[in-house]
Amino acid sequence: MVEQSEVPEVGTRVRLVATTWNGPTEVEGVLLAATAVGHITVKLVNGYNATHSLNMVESITNLGVSAPASLDSPGVSMNTDLPLIHILHTGGTIASKVDYTTGAVTARFEPEEILAAIPELGGIAQIKTKKLGNMWSDDIRPQHWNRMADAVASSFSEGAVGVVITHGTDTMHISAAAIAFAFSGTGGRPAGRIAFTGSQRSSDRGSTDGAENLIAAVHWAAFGPEPSGVTDSTVVVMHGSGDDGTISINPGCAVRKNHSSRRDAFTPINQNPLASISINGGELTMTLTDSYSNLLNGDSRIANFEPTNYDCDIKIMQLIAGPHLQGDQIIHALKNGYQGVLFWGTGLGHLPLDNPGDAPENDEVQDAISQYIGGGGVAVVTTQCISGPVHLDVYSKGRDQQELGILGHGTNFTPEVSLVKLHHLLSLGLKGNEIASAWVENLVGENPSSI
Repeated sequence: MVEQSEVPEVGTRVRLVATTWNGPTEVEGVLLAATAVGHITVKLVNGYNATHSLNMVESITNLGVSAPASLDSPGVSMNTDLPLIHILHTGGTIASKVDYTTGAVTARFEPEEILAAIPELGGIAQIKTKKLGNMWSDDIRPQHWNRMADAVASSFSEGAVGVVITHGTDTMHISAAAIAFAFSGTGGRPAGRIAFTGSQRSSDRGSTDGAENLIAAVHWAAFGPEPSGVTDSTVVVMHGSGDDGTISINPGCAVRKNHSSRRDAFTPINQNPLASISINGGELTMTLTDSYSNLLNGDSRIANFEPTNYDCDIKIMQLIAGPHLQGDQIIHALKNGYQGVLFWGTGLGHLPLDNPGDAPENDEVQDAISQYIGGGGVAVVTTQCISGPVHLDVYSKGRDQQELGILGHGTNFTPEVSLVKLHHLLSLGLKGNEIASAWVENLVGENPSSI
């Protein structure tokens, strides 16, 4: 048994022998702050934590080596013959590592540290980095979309042929859609390739996916096709399977995070991936899908160096259709200046508007929507389903919704893209019939004619 007084300081590398239900075990790693009184917690080399009761620890050896210090220099040689790529860092798990005081993963890598950790990048492109922030993606707002878009524009004006934005995965698909509309929503295309990437597993874990994702993203930014402005204004570059070596290039205007922890969490909705990149023994191979290759043979839009920014004063309320949707929620939007309401409808895009005789709440919802639209608000509906269109002609209640002035019929894009597209159109100053017309258009590849 080891006494508390014998436990070295947090951050010390140790070897301990403990008794478990399966017999004695020996582990080596870095001491973290204990998860409970009378226990000891060690960060193992595979990135996982192991906690043992001190009563079960037979011995603990101080190896005399503290936790690795943060890298503070790029350590990557630049070949000026290679394409110039800018990496814009916003934060997220791809740029995180363990805090040995708490055991938590914190976002604190500097861009230079990413380069030092992945020297292979120096063989793909000239790399220039810029730190836009160190934010968890849950905290990102429209003002940060504007910051990203402006930074991308600056990178292209400085000669970069492509830009990689490192981003937390939880809202990366939303930011990717926002930047796509910023550069292509009015009919143009970005002046270069824009790739978003991140990591589902932090760099401290043996199963980290960040390195391969970033390598593939830089490769796409350097050597991918010139963007057409339709489906490819931005791409999300993440693992295409749970295994190493296969990275999927997904359209930024049509991708969704569908799993909280799997490495292949990102999937295009109602569309196909644009391409894949395989990594085998340091060799990278890019393969375009047939559908994307065919699209590239079409007319090309004019390069756009100046993005359309989002009006950060615009407020959009999101409401979920279901048993607890209430009319007073919609009246709140009307009274508090919400320019748009986005309903996450059920099935084909339906809302609870019909009263079967004992649900006066549904009458109140219908009345509130009528008041909201009559007061100048824009109401749109999407579907909570993962895939499939919004089709308001199939059932009578869908036609009733159209009579109320609710937009959405004939659209094939996700709720997240709906949110971004509505914000984009409102930022352009469009109103009424102008928004209704633009809503069903395929501005950046978000709304294909068939699925």
